[in-house]
Amino acid sequence: MLSTLLARAIDETVDAVVIAGDLFHDAEVQPRVFAEAVATLAPLRDAGIPALIVEGNHDWIHRRDRRSWIEALAEMGYVTLLRPEADEAGVLTFPEWSPETRSGGRIEIGGVTFFGVGYFGAYAGTHVPRIVEAALVAAPDSRRALLFHVGVRTYSPNEVGCMSVDEALPLADAFGYVALGHGHKPYVIERDGAPFAFNPGSPECVNFGEETYRPKGANLVTWDDGCVPIIEHIPTSPRRMFNVRVDATGAAHPDDAAASITAALVTSIAGIDPSDDRRPVVRVRIGGRVAFRPIELTRESIGAAVSESVVPLHVEVDNTLQLARADRPAEAAMELVDVEHAVVTELWAEQSAWASKADAMARITVDLKRRLLDGSADAAELFEFVHRALHGDSSVEPVTE
Repeated sequence: MLSTLLARAIDETVDAVVIAGDLFHDAEVQPRVFAEAVATLAPLRDAGIPALIVEGNHDWIHRRDRRSWIEALAEMGYVTLLRPEADEAGVLTFPEWSPETRSGGRIEIGGVTFFGVGYFGAYAGTHVPRIVEAALVAAPDSRRALLFHVGVRTYSPNEVGCMSVDEALPLADAFGYVALGHGHKPYVIERDGAPFAFNPGSPECVNFGEETYRPKGANLVTWDDGCVPIIEHIPTSPRRMFNVRVDATGAAHPDDAAASITAALVTSIAGIDPSDDRRPVVRVRIGGRVAFRPIELTRESIGAAVSESVVPLHVEVDNTLQLARADRPAEAAMELVDVEHAVVTELWAEQSAWASKADAMARITVDLKRRLLDGSADAAELFEFVHRALHGDSSVEPVTE
């Protein structure tokens, strides 16, 4: 999806592309993922269009003696990393970006000065006055834009590292456009009816729950001679994500539960555009009390049930099934032999292939245990006992000489 947006940027011959953090989902990036990032950003670099970026919380390496992968991309010339500096008193400054050191906090492109602030965490809102003051000092006569990896609690209530709408409003004193990151839901912040801070929504769905976040995409910002930029939202079409929930209570066999998954998925995909041939991501959340061991419903069988309806790119499984145990008298009121028989019966009943013969198999098991412990039969007799029990009458009598 990012490659499609960057291709659009090249076609539009934009002056710069802005990424407000979290280019990667994990700071510990796999080599294949890093190679894909390089391949995706290469056409932009070849076209001479800078990719301005700040580090998000997913990009950031917490130990500062280690380099992040965003820093590596910056050193290779694929991105322009913007990062402010702070003195011992906490005063922020935005040094001008240097092509020699490939570092700095601000850069001027096309008559607009771009400032970059990465992830400040839970206290991001308290830094807003410092950011505003430093930007006005650094570029008093320029049109200004800010890249800020922060969420707004009204729109991302479950996220950490957010600020309130009131804390965000002073940013309008210094910036005509604020590119917000962190949250994946699209929203716009206004002051006195004038929009100034934008989160267009991450181009792709990253987590389950985002399938309802629409429209996702990017903003095409045109900043001519006026002070107020013109915003055009460029929507994307994220890969389909199906979040299937199944209550399998009462299922007697793993196949019954698998059939419930297939049926639920069929309902979920009803009405989906059949021309979209991209392989979807599926999450199956299955629970309830069943008459077989939950472990018998394997990931493989769940994947097979999903594949009855779609060809998934990935299947995520959350199996919270519980075994439904039959009620029995309190063990204190039962004879020891009865307790033993009841427990062993339950163990056999958990095996779906033996559930219908659980009582008989429990009697055989308990009898075999007794014969082993008291030495009443040798190996040959034990073998004959087991053979007769499995292939003959289940009510086996003790073997006698």
